[in-house]
Amino acid sequence: MAANYDLIIIGSGPGGYVAAIRAAQLGLKAAIVEKSYIGGICPNWGCIPTKALLRTADVYHAMQCAKDFGLSAEKIGFDIAAVVKRSRAIANQMGQGVGFLLKKNKVDVIWGTATLTAKGKVSVKAADNPPKGALGAGDYAAKNIVVATGARPRALPGIEPDGKLVWTYFEAMIPTAMPKSLLVIGSGAIGVEFASFYHTLGAEVTMVEILPQILPVEDHDIAAHARKRFEKQGIEIHTEAKVTKLDKGKDDVTATLQLKGGKTEKLKVDRVISAVGVVGNTEGLGLEALGVKIDRGIIVADGHGRTNVDGIYAIGDVVGPPMLAHKAEHEGVVCAETIAGLRPHAIDKLKIPGCTYCSPQIASVGLTETKAKEAGRDVRVGRFPFIGNGKAIALGEPEGLAKTIFDAKTGQLLGAHLVGAEVTELIQGFVVAMNLETTEQELIDSVFPHPTISETMHESVLDAYDRVIHV
Repeated sequence: MAANYDLIIIGSGPGGYVAAIRAAQLGLKAAIVEKSYIGGICPNWGCIPTKALLRTADVYHAMQCAKDFGLSAEKIGFDIAAVVKRSRAIANQMGQGVGFLLKKNKVDVIWGTATLTAKGKVSVKAADNPPKGALGAGDYAAKNIVVATGARPRALPGIEPDGKLVWTYFEAMIPTAMPKSLLVIGSGAIGVEFASFYHTLGAEVTMVEILPQILPVEDHDIAAHARKRFEKQGIEIHTEAKVTKLDKGKDDVTATLQLKGGKTEKLKVDRVISAVGVVGNTEGLGLEALGVKIDRGIIVADGHGRTNVDGIYAIGDVVGPPMLAHKAEHEGVVCAETIAGLRPHAIDKLKIPGCTYCSPQIASVGLTETKAKEAGRDVRVGRFPFIGNGKAIALGEPEGLAKTIFDAKTGQLLGAHLVGAEVTELIQGFVVAMNLETTEQELIDSVFPHPTISETMHESVLDAYDRVIHV
C-alpha cells in the first residue's frame, strides 16, 4: 500500500473538503482523492461563479434604473467576455483558497479517479493533468472511506446537451457571445437563476416547466409571487408544458413545445439551457461490488453519513436532496465527528435553508403550507408584503413577501418562506429560531431593528396571530 489513513474522502467538494478539515482538527489522518477541481463544483462551476454573474446583472440593472434614484448614467453597456472573466477569476480564487485550507490542515490530496477495490482499500488511476509533485496513481488504505463525489447535470432523452447550442450550467457560465434569445428547460433554482441573468442582460427568455408550479419545492405563495415578478419583467413562462423535440440549426435551435391543454408550438432561439436537475455520481466507484445500497442513483445513508456497509460513508449530493453546498458541508462535519467517535446530532433536513439568487431572491426553511397540512398539522399562517416595509421602499424594492407557518396548537415554527430583496441574507434568522425550538411568542417578543427588511419577518409572525401592525 502507498499510504494508510484514518479516512480517505473521494471528492473535494463542499462536503469532502469540510469533512477532511474537521477530521484533521480531531487528530485523524485524512486524504482526499480529486480528479478535476479542488473545491468541487460549488466554488468552481456552481454557487460562487454564478453569484458573480448575478451580481454583475444586478449592478447592470441598477445602472439602468439610475434615473429612478435621481442619478445620471449614460452609454450603459457590458462586455460579456469581461463579465465571464471576472466570474472565472473569482472561481479560481475560491479553488485556491480551498487548496490552502487543505494544506494548512495537513490533508493529503491524491490526484486521480478512485475505485473501491475492497473494504478499506482505494485504487487511484492517474488524473490527466495533476499538479507537479502531487500524490497520484496507486493503492491506498484507510479505516474509513467517505464517498463525496457530488452530482452532474441530468440529461433528458432527445434534448441532451451538446455544449454548443444546448447548454448545461457549465456552458451557461462561460458564453463566448450573448444570445439574443434563450429557452430554459426547468424552473428550479438553476433554471430561474440563469433566466434572471440572461434576461437582465437583454436576452428574450422563455422558461418551460413540466409541473404546475415554477420553483416546485417552494411554497405556493412564494412561487406565485416570483412568477408574477418574472412575467412582469418580460420572461415568458409555460407551466404544465414540456419540450418534445429540438431541431438544431447552424447557430440556433427550434424547440417543439407541448403546452398545457395539448397545444403544440414552435419556438426558435439562439440557445437552450437544460436545467432539469442533477444526478448523483455513483458509477464506477465499485460500490455495488461491496454491497453498498444505492436507490435510484442515490447512495442510501443515515443522518450521520453511514451506509449499510461498515466503514463506508457517503455525504453531499450523492446521498440525495436537498442538493445544496451548505447541506453537504454540515454532513461533512457530522460524518467526520462520527468517525472520530463523537456523538454529533444527526442532520435534520427540515432545518436546512434553501436560497435562490434570481431577481427577486427566494429563501425558505422548513415545511411549506401545503406540506404542513398534508402532514396533518393544524396551522396558523402569517404573511407580510414588502410594500409595508419602509426600508424596502427606500431601497426601491417594495415588491416581496414574508410568510411564516406555525403549529396552531403548540406555536412551533414549522416553516418560513421569503421572496424579495436580499432575503437570502435573512433566512438564517428563522433557521436559528427553528433550531432553538422557538415559539411564536418568543419571536413576537423579539425586537427587530428599524429600518430593516428583517422587520417583514417579525410582521409575518404577528400576522399569523392577528397582531400585524403595518398593513
